[in-house]
Amino acid sequence: MKGSLLFEQDQNWDVALKCFKSARAVYEELGKYGDLENQVLCRERVEELEPSIRYCLHKIGESNLQTSELVSIGEMEGPALDLFKAKLEAAMAEARSQQAASMTEFHWLGNRFPISNAKTRVSILKAQELEKDIHGSAADSLPAEKKLVLFDKIFAAYHEARSCIRNDLVTAANSENVKDELSGLDKAVGAILGQRTIERNQLLVKIAKSKLNKVRDDKNEKVTKPEELVRLYDLLLQNTADLSDLVSSGRDRKVEEVALAEECELRSMAFRAERCFYLAKSYSSAGKRTEAYALYSRARSLADAALMKLQSANAADQVMIKELRTLYNESRSNSCAEHAKGIMEEEKAPENLSKKISNISLNGTDKKMEKLLMEKLDTYESAVGEANMKVVPRIETFPPAFQPVPRNPIVLDLAYNLIEFPSLDSRMKKDKKGFISRFWG
Repeated sequence: MKGSLLFEQDQNWDVALKCFKSARAVYEELGKYGDLENQVLCRERVEELEPSIRYCLHKIGESNLQTSELVSIGEMEGPALDLFKAKLEAAMAEARSQQAASMTEFHWLGNRFPISNAKTRVSILKAQELEKDIHGSAADSLPAEKKLVLFDKIFAAYHEARSCIRNDLVTAANSENVKDELSGLDKAVGAILGQRTIERNQLLVKIAKSKLNKVRDDKNEKVTKPEELVRLYDLLLQNTADLSDLVSSGRDRKVEEVALAEECELRSMAFRAERCFYLAKSYSSAGKRTEAYALYSRARSLADAALMKLQSANAADQVMIKELRTLYNESRSNSCAEHAKGIMEEEKAPENLSKKISNISLNGTDKKMEKLLMEKLDTYESAVGEANMKVVPRIETFPPAFQPVPRNPIVLDLAYNLIEFPSLDSRMKKDKKGFISRFWG
C-alpha cells in the first residue's frame, strides 16, 4: 500500500521500489504454502507487481527499457494496472517529446523535409516506433490480431501528423519555400500511409486465405468465401492506384520515386491476377462452369504476364514470384477441372432430361396429401416431422380459404336507396291529449 501511494504521488521512486520488492518477496514465500487456490492467487499478485517494479527501475534510471518494451508492459492485463497505464502513457509522451526535440528532418525516398512543428514530430516519432514492432525481427511471432491493432495505432499517429501539417499549410505565410516543404512533407506522410494500408490489407488477405478451405468448427468460426477475397483485392488495387498516382505527382521525381511507381505497377498486376482467380472460384462454387473456365484461363495469362515482367526487374521480389508461380499452376489445374466438369454435366444433361420427361404424369401426382393437425387431433403423430429432416409443418392452412357470407346483394341496396316511399303520417295513430297537456306541449 505504501508503494502504491508513492507511485500515485509520483515521488520517492527508490522507496516505492523497495516496497514493491518487499511485497513481491512476501507473495513469493506465501505462494509456497497452502492449497492450490492460494498459490495461484499469490502468483497473480506477483505478476501484477512486476510492471510496477520495472517502471520504478525505469524512472530511477537503472533499466534500459525501450519504448516498445514499455508498450508491451502497458498491454498487460490486471485489476490493479489502471494507474500504472496512466503513468506509463505520461512517461512515454514525455520520452517522445525529448526524442522529438532532436528530430529536425523527415527522410523519404531520397528527400529531406524539415519539421518545425513539435506536435508533428511527436506523431511521426510515435508511428515510427510502432512500425519497428511490425517490421522488426520479432514481427513473425506476433499474432495477426495484434498486428491489426498496431496498424490502427500507426494510422492514427500518421493522420494526426498529417492534420498538423495541413494546419501549418493554412497558417503559413506567403513564403513559397515553406509551402513547398510542407506540401512535400504532406505527400511523404500520405505515401507512407498508403504503403501501410496496402500492408494491412495484405495481412487481411492472408487471414482470409487461411480460413478459405477451413471447415466450420465447434467455435462457429466464420469461413471465408471467395467473394470476400475478391473484395479485398479490389481494395488493394484501389490502394495501389492511389499510391502510384501520389508518387507520380510532381515534376522533379527522384530515382527512388520512379522505382516505387514501378513496384506499384507490378503489385497491381499480381493483385489483378489474384482477384481474377478468386472470382473464378466464386463462379465455380455457383456451378457456372463456362464462366469459371474463362476466368481461370484469364487468371493464368495475367499471372504469366506478371511473372515475366517481375523476373525482368532488377530487384525481383522472390516471395511474389513464388506466389505467382503457385497461382499460375493452380489456375491451370482448376481450368482443366472446370473443363472436365462442364463436359460431364453436358453429357449427363440429355439423360437427366429424359428421366424428368418420363416421370411426367398427365393425371397429376399420386402423392397422398397428409392431413392437417387440426383434422387429426385424435391421433398422436408429429405435425412438424423429424428433427433432422426439413419438412414443412402441416398444422393449419394459412392464410385461410375464402368462405361465402350471407348478406343482401349490393345491387338491391343501391335500388332501395333511390326509391321514394309515400308518407304514412296520415295513417299513424295519434295520441289523445288532455286540456292541460295542450299548454305544456
